[in-house]
Amino acid sequence: MNRTTLAACGLCLAALHPGAAWAQQTRDDEGPIVVTGALERVSAGTKTDTPVIETPQPVTIIDAETYISQGAISVADAFRYVSGVQANTYGTDGRVDSNRIRGTSPLQFRDGMRDVYDSYASIRADPYNFSRIEVVRGPASVLFGQSSIGGIFNLVSKTPEFETHGDAAIVYGSFDRKEAMADLTGPLTETLAARIVGRVRDSGTQVDHVSDDRVMVAPSIRWQPAPSTEVTLLGLYQEDDGGSQSTFLPLIGTLFENPVAGPLPNDTFPGTPGFDRYDGRLLQGTGIVEHRFGDAVKLSLKARYIDSHVDYFSQYANSYSTPRNPYGADGRSVRLSGNQTFARMKIFSTDNNVQLKFATGAAVEHLLLAGVDYSWNRIDREARSLVAGTFANGINVIDLYDPTDPRRYDAPTLAATSTVTRPEQSQLGFYAQDQIRFWDRVSLVVGLRHDDVTTKALGRADVKDKATTFRAGIIGELAWGISPFFSYTESFLPITGNDPQGNPYRPQTGRQLEGGIKWVPDAYTLVNATAFHIKDSNRLVTNPNPNPSDPFPTASIQAGEVISKGFELEGSRVLPENFELRVNYSYTKARNANGTPVDNLAKHMASAWLDKTIKDLSGWQLRIGGGVRYVGESLSYGAVWLGSPQAPDGMIVTPDVTLVDALVEISRDRWSFAINANNLTDKKFYAACLARGDCFVGAERNVFGTLRYHF
Repeated sequence: MNRTTLAACGLCLAALHPGAAWAQQTRDDEGPIVVTGALERVSAGTKTDTPVIETPQPVTIIDAETYISQGAISVADAFRYVSGVQANTYGTDGRVDSNRIRGTSPLQFRDGMRDVYDSYASIRADPYNFSRIEVVRGPASVLFGQSSIGGIFNLVSKTPEFETHGDAAIVYGSFDRKEAMADLTGPLTETLAARIVGRVRDSGTQVDHVSDDRVMVAPSIRWQPAPSTEVTLLGLYQEDDGGSQSTFLPLIGTLFENPVAGPLPNDTFPGTPGFDRYDGRLLQGTGIVEHRFGDAVKLSLKARYIDSHVDYFSQYANSYSTPRNPYGADGRSVRLSGNQTFARMKIFSTDNNVQLKFATGAAVEHLLLAGVDYSWNRIDREARSLVAGTFANGINVIDLYDPTDPRRYDAPTLAATSTVTRPEQSQLGFYAQDQIRFWDRVSLVVGLRHDDVTTKALGRADVKDKATTFRAGIIGELAWGISPFFSYTESFLPITGNDPQGNPYRPQTGRQLEGGIKWVPDAYTLVNATAFHIKDSNRLVTNPNPNPSDPFPTASIQAGEVISKGFELEGSRVLPENFELRVNYSYTKARNANGTPVDNLAKHMASAWLDKTIKDLSGWQLRIGGGVRYVGESLSYGAVWLGSPQAPDGMIVTPDVTLVDALVEISRDRWSFAINANNLTDKKFYAACLARGDCFVGAERNVFGTLRYHF
């Protein structure tokens, strides 16, 4: 990290200190508000309504107003100012939200239940449909069963309210982005409330011939026949018509010089217009029932069904066979790889638990949680690959540098036969957790879970796995708002599919030790510092030496053991004169069993966001905000590069990058108009360059205006 970035982070941390002179000013005109989230109750860390300050684990809450004001277009964008999270790991992508928490890909949950089981059998969630996003760093298997070792994120859906309010907006911006959205909620009767959230988008992207169109409608209804009982039904229909913005451009011509043809433009599209696509349709239905038996007992029942269809047709340069020289004799032509895939994913999930409050002494209170959950998913996929062409026969070969090459518009040559897979998995889990509060200052959390998992695949015997996972953590409030914490957590993640030899994958397991401090000196400040050590087994990685004679030559292999360790710092503070400041820094080091670094993991990351609201401007209000994001260099190792002029040690280095975002918003009465600029300086960069042979282009400058009316 450069000195300028370190100095900026130091100044931001100094501003968080409540002893600063400006922090002594009174705020009587605004009243006692809590904006840091320290006392906000969230469920992702414990599955109970527990304040963040009483949770012995880092939990970050990103409310919708925050990530929208920061210019988030996708869910992945919402993590750009969160400590320990590497957002948009592979650049902008119309297929999936790629992120990393502590060096691993997190699992996505929605309202406490997992809703994505396969990256390319579903479509991206829409951030406008959520009231907040909860980020849990560290394993969460004891509560959620299948869990990434690095953490999870939970999308909290907007639900009906008995107070009428809402908004409607239109947007226009870069890449001819046009969209309209609306969110309206209110009572229908004294016991019935409804909500409707919708979005329509017609947009291009920074890649030629790739669109990002969407229709999303999310109706919901809430029935409250008594103060102690609530029934909520959530529906969702979403249709995306787009393509892959990850075009897998060769290393030669991007990160490394192509001495014959020069650099490849960022908007290079290697596919065939009219053929390449990532089109999906998603249906979801969720039911939630909560009932309280007095103040001591709470019953929670949840169930969801998901039906998803995706047509994924893609072509990309085959730089993997000969990554050091993927071009033909002219230095411009490449062979294409790709496929035509039809996928359908069905998921049923249910999670049911009971909470019991009781005391075992005058100063010892318990919140006991016991539950059972079940999930089932099946993915039907039919795929046809491109016929392997050669430079000599010209089949599936294009001039990557010439967008007018007529061969780009020829129909791709696909294999005559299809590959059909139908992996199916069911999981039954039982869990129990006791949250013990001593003297209203110390919280002890102890949890235990057992899972039984059955995985089925075509032509294979059923595979049964089971695991028992454990967690324990303690946090205590000392003087001056300082609360140290320590925790031990375990993870368990069954993996569907087969290795290159056709053997079923073993479950991924892990354990973590973590310790840190949460500091809440007042209602306007939250600082969290934590250090962790993770041991992860059976992680999937790209097969470095594929054997064409294997049944599944392109399948991933399991890497054995991965060790990750690091520390994170995050802080937020509201300053006088309507300033809000958020700062983050993280250091993560992760190595595979052979000692090589985990691909595309930034060791250093830092960010800071500051905004100010100016009121009483003759009835107008002005809000100005800006942020700086730093993502350090990342590494990728490949033996094929040993001795090469570009990477003689076999290490591919993706350079670090510093990006700037900005916001200007004016409002009056019920109207507001905002202009967001992401990557304001239009920095050209690569989000990832991998030793296997390809680079992923980072997000270019994106400017858009939003006109909004508040009901």
